Amino acid sequence: MTRPIALLPLGLQSQDPAAREAVHGASLPSFEKAVLIHLDAAYTLARYLTRRSDIAEDIVQEAVLRALVSFDKQRGESARSWLLAIVRNCFLTWYARDRKHSATSDIDNLFQLNVKPALEPSDAETPESVLLEHEECDAVRAVLEQMPEHFREILVLRDIQDLSYREIAVILGVPIGTVMSRLARARKLFTKAWRRSNDAASAA
Repeated sequence: MTRPIALLPLGLQSQDPAAREAVHGASLPSFEKAVLIHLDAAYTLARYLTRRSDIAEDIVQEAVLRALVSFDKQRGESARSWLLAIVRNCFLTWYARDRKHSATSDIDNLFQLNVKPALEPSDAETPESVLLEHEECDAVRAVLEQMPEHFREILVLRDIQDLSYREIAVILGVPIGTVMSRLARARKLFTKAWRRSNDAASAA
């Protein structure tokens, strides 16, 4: 999932003096090379978490500003997982501030999908293969967007972004064992919802 994001002169437009200073600093070329190459991954995560393209873009802008300000302090982490962790924190801030515009509450048991999938799954397909091969498909997106946020994000991080368990654990702030168990549950729920959506489409 890709969305063009106009980022520069990002710091010049910011009211944050630290961001403005960072844009003029010597670290900007390094920041662009290390961090900005992961904008697509950042937007994909933000889009699936918020389920709104406009809010996702705002969140990525905010995340990039935060990353720019703290870039010189970032040490020893994967730049991609570091940026995605910031994106997730920005999402949580937005969600806490504006719950009215979030559609992620009270959906833990909401798997009655009225969407006709563009693809028919085979018995050989797995949640991982469906997500990797058809990430842009409206049917896959519809199933993902009905899932609880903590399952949705882990599927995106692992099966779309292909992050390691360790990287996901750092981003989510949980033990690797929790990542593995949550991912297993998320894949099971995704499979159930995916097949249910296809059964509904076949019966229509």
